[in-house]
Amino acid sequence: MAARARVNPQTLRYYERRGLLPEPARSPAGYRAYGPQAVQIVQFIKRAQDLGFALDDVESLLELADGGPEGCEATRALATDKIADLDARIADLQGMRAALARLVQTCAQPRDRRECPILAEISADPDPKDGDPGARS
Repeated sequence: MAARARVNPQTLRYYERRGLLPEPARSPAGYRAYGPQAVQIVQFIKRAQDLGFALDDVESLLELADGGPEGCEATRALATDKIADLDARIADLQGMRAALARLVQTCAQPRDRRECPILAEISADPDPKDGDPGARS
């Protein structure tokens, strides 16, 4: 089952513990006997994660997938919220990139000391009123 779903067995057990994947029946030898839907559920989980959904969101999506047309609106709302989260993360990443690019630029400038400006910035005490880590350089 794990190979068919392209995950490792520990992932399957974790999904079971989280309640995302129903606990399978056991064979007389104690092996898990997953039903035919288990691969589809795992693939659903992985695709949702690929779109940025956390496992808590995936749990909601799995519940909504069992519903009717009203589930579509709730799913749309979750997706819209995820887009807003992604936009915020992208903005944060762009800010980090800009700060790091400024620090890299300082390496090209002449300096009196042999101290690396990037390492100095990382080592510096943060200024609580300064939200931009590269602005102090």
